Amino acid sequence: MVWIFLIIATVVLDQVTKRLVSVGTDIEIIKGFFHITYCENRGAAFSILQNFRWGFIIITVIAFAVMARVMVLQKHPLARLSLSLLMGGAVGNMIDRLFQGYVVDFLNFYPFGYDFPIFNTADICITVGVALLLVYIIFVYKEPPKDKAPAAEDAKAGSPKPED
Repeated sequence: MVWIFLIIATVVLDQVTKRLVSVGTDIEIIKGFFHITYCENRGAAFSILQNFRWGFIIITVIAFAVMARVMVLQKHPLARLSLSLLMGGAVGNMIDRLFQGYVVDFLNFYPFGYDFPIFNTADICITVGVALLLVYIIFVYKEPPKDKAPAAEDAKAGSPKPED
């Protein structure tokens, strides 16, 4: 149940932060490093696949269903945390695509003078979710034990062994 609340909180945080930024906003927060800049992104990360709105919506619905299924099967808290962040971020951006036709991005950084692509709260949740999922898969996840040999071999295993 806590995971559902985390998904909802992620979506709400994303939508609220996007609504606080209005069209034409460009506020310098840290001189030469960080700005709040309103941007309409009709693509995905780094503005790739521009105007693929319905494709992204369909992919998001399918990905959400798969992640929900995995979350039900996977009981480890790190796996569930990562999936919750991924699902919340995906839904946050999908809401924008459904109702506006684009995703609102506003976090604009210039690390070491490089103009990094503008992103939003949902993108942060997706990135952290992917990083945590990788940590889980690499360091925590273990394949479930494979089934033993077929039933005929089980019967042999249960019979007394001949003495040497």
